[in-house]
Amino acid sequence: MTTENIVRMVAGTFVTTSVALGYWVHPGWFCFTAFVGINLFQSAFTHFCPLEIILKKCGVSSAGGGCCGGK
Repeated sequence: MTTENIVRMVAGTFVTTSVALGYWVHPGWFCFTAFVGINLFQSAFTHFCPLEIILKKCGVSSAGGGCCGGK
């Protein structure tokens, strides 16, 4: 599995989980959903993705230069 796949999987899991928690537990969890969305948005422009950096340090390979531009 590549860094791109893992980043997408983790982001999707975080969004889905935080929406469910916001609906069933406390609306404050929607702030976490917004945080994940803002991070994905900014990474499209800045090519900075904290999870990708962590995955690269753990030795996970990236196909095509990485999900955030390979920088």
